[in-house]
Amino acid sequence: MNHPKPTRHKPLQVGASAPAFSLPTQQGEQFNLQNVLGKAPIVLFFYPKDNTSGCIQEVCNFRDQYSAFQDFGATIIGISADSPTSHQRFQARHQLPFLLLSDKQGTVRRLYGVPKTFGLIPGRVTYVIDGDGVVRHIFNAQFQPQAHIQEALKVLKQIHKG
Repeated sequence: MNHPKPTRHKPLQVGASAPAFSLPTQQGEQFNLQNVLGKAPIVLFFYPKDNTSGCIQEVCNFRDQYSAFQDFGATIIGISADSPTSHQRFQARHQLPFLLLSDKQGTVRRLYGVPKTFGLIPGRVTYVIDGDGVVRHIFNAQFQPQAHIQEALKVLKQIHKG
């Protein structure tokens, strides 16, 4: 039986409930966002491709600031179209302490309304989801990979003060 792919006609907005999804991890296991939604903050970041300069910079910055994210109880999850095997090598090479999910068909990217840059390059967008599963911040900046970490931490601090 062929199931239709989820689509989103317009991008996800701040204040919306984060859509649940299931994707394979770098270990090839299924990760279901529903299992963590509503329990603690989530920083969900979409990035273009493993082993490219901007993406290396972004994931390494998330890695280097990982303890600051843990201070807020936040779960960090990275998503790209790369295979679980590619993610596994990427994670090992850069010692990444968070999940990388494989969205090979771009289903979740479409579900969240992540735009392409120049109509070609998969977008670089970070979503900060609060402990109730509500999208609190969306940051879209293809050419500022380091800014995603700063933006996410700023919003987590605001949520924490809440």
